[in-house]
Amino acid sequence: MAVKRITRRWLINSFGVILVILAALVIAGSLAVREYYYGLVRQALETRMTSLSALMDNYSNGSSTDLTNEIRSMVANFEDKNRMELMAINGHGIVVITSSGFQSSEELAAPDYKESLISPSGSSVHQGQSNGEHVMSLSRRAPTVSEDLSAIRLSVSLTAVDKQIFVVILLIVALGLMVILFVAVSSSYFINSIIAPLDAMGNAAKRIAQGDFQAKIQKKHDDEIGDLADVINYMADELANADKVKNDFISSVSHELRTPLTAIKGWGETLRDAGAGDEELIKKGMQVIIGETERLSSMVEDLLDFSRMQTGRLSLIMSKMDLIAELSEAVLMFTERAKREGMQLLYDEPEIFLTVIGDKNRLRQVFVNILDNALKYSDSGDSVTVNAGVQGDFAVISIADTGIGISKEDLPNVKAKFFKANSTRRGSGIGLAVADEIINLHGGTLALESVEGKGTTVTIQIPLAFAKTGNE
Repeated sequence: MAVKRITRRWLINSFGVILVILAALVIAGSLAVREYYYGLVRQALETRMTSLSALMDNYSNGSSTDLTNEIRSMVANFEDKNRMELMAINGHGIVVITSSGFQSSEELAAPDYKESLISPSGSSVHQGQSNGEHVMSLSRRAPTVSEDLSAIRLSVSLTAVDKQIFVVILLIVALGLMVILFVAVSSSYFINSIIAPLDAMGNAAKRIAQGDFQAKIQKKHDDEIGDLADVINYMADELANADKVKNDFISSVSHELRTPLTAIKGWGETLRDAGAGDEELIKKGMQVIIGETERLSSMVEDLLDFSRMQTGRLSLIMSKMDLIAELSEAVLMFTERAKREGMQLLYDEPEIFLTVIGDKNRLRQVFVNILDNALKYSDSGDSVTVNAGVQGDFAVISIADTGIGISKEDLPNVKAKFFKANSTRRGSGIGLAVADEIINLHGGTLALESVEGKGTTVTIQIPLAFAKTGNE
């Protein structure tokens, strides 16, 4: 349908305009050729009439009888009688003699003759039909109109001229048709060079829409259409990557949900069958159930936050707050876990206040996510170091671990949604994306530096309160 619309638009807007212009040029050229050839005939008649008028002026000085005889002699001996006809017309408008020997007893009704009698110039040219033939005639009034002579008239057939004009016009029309044919062929090639790639792009886009992200468009020209082909191919690659990340995310989340649910179900069944006096088993089971429930709750909260972030509904409750207090509380939450997993959590709480304008719950969530990741991607014997300070107008928090680190290839993508650098470690892959969005909403930055096998450092910068309001 789109191809038909492009072709129709070209026919109307481009080819139609070209046809109109060529038609106008053909018509104008035909009229110009016609005027040119008729002008040559008119010029020949006027030139010949000028010489005849000079003779007629000389004859008019003699007697009437001599004038009649001289005019008859001039007409009879007219040297151009093979190309044109010379007539002598008396005072009654009757052709008394012609160079062809024709003589009429009827009054001449030719327009050029009648106009010459009243014209200030004494002459008139007219073209029209005479005895079924197309002719051009020029009449010149005698210097002295008398009964014997009122005017002389030259008449020439335009049949040969009309044939020549017709031939030239045919050549002009043929040239116009050749131009139209050339434009049609070249334009057809040009349109096909657009339509064919567009058709291929349309088919590829349909395949991509149906989930075939391997569909690719071959780039044939380095132009705007070629750039569009590159963009569609890039889109297909990005969709394929997004689809892979989505599938990995679903698989990861499914696994992450299954693990605590399995633990909860297993301990639930164990506690159901446990005896009333087995208090140690009941206590241990309840701790596991509570821990796994909190883990599930955290995962669901991350998913909800991510959904809010995607739809622009992640809201903040902003107030003046001490960043150190929230950081210290988050560190305290992971102290026991670090000891339990054989890691060191190093943190010297600074004696300063880092006052910022922010949402304390959301910022604590950021610290919790990053500390959770630091412990998650570290092993027994590793350490996590937390530092806080001021750099210019910004509060700076750094959390560095000596864990497994992130590869150079994965590092640019770790803040992307659904991305997990290491699928062997638990997690949904959206915690860091949510944390980055929260820090951005606070006007700050979240940056990562990592060396695979040596560890990762996360640096958070948030504007201090006085940097925004002008006072502490």
